[in-house]
Amino acid sequence: MAINRKLGRPTDIRNSMLKTLTTDLILHGKIETTEARAKEVKAIADSVISLAIKEKDNYETVEVKVVKAKLDSKGNKVTELTKSKNGNEYLKVEKEKKIEKRQKDLPSRLNARRKMMTKINKVKDEKGNNIDLIAKLFNEIAPKYEGRVGGYTRIVKAGPRRGDGAEVAILQLI
Repeated sequence: MAINRKLGRPTDIRNSMLKTLTTDLILHGKIETTEARAKEVKAIADSVISLAIKEKDNYETVEVKVVKAKLDSKGNKVTELTKSKNGNEYLKVEKEKKIEKRQKDLPSRLNARRKMMTKINKVKDEKGNNIDLIAKLFNEIAPKYEGRVGGYTRIVKAGPRRGDGAEVAILQLI
């Protein structure tokens, strides 16, 4: 007997489909899909969210020395003309040193982050910048559901799909 639904797909395609649906659910808060897929994604999303709730405060703040190139008002690197030992002149980028405070994951949170990465795809916005969905889970979604014990998603049936008559459902974060 199978543990999860096969959804009429080979294993690799089914897993990537569920991973994509889970990513879209976390990114947008709501997806529309077939009822069987929604039930599978609900289990995955609930496990990821419960993991985020469990590990959301499990980090320490550390000070890190950061060396960056100095930028002018237009965003270009500031350079200065210097001479080498053999008398050649070249442009050298000026650097500035800063001390920043950053969050460092403790081992259990790092493990949770890695588990989440196996169930969620990397996403880019319209401009091509990476969106950190794991940080969204820890910083936005986990505090929202902190007092709840399970049941972070809801399936709403939307009726049969036009064309093939498959039962459509809307899966949303509560």
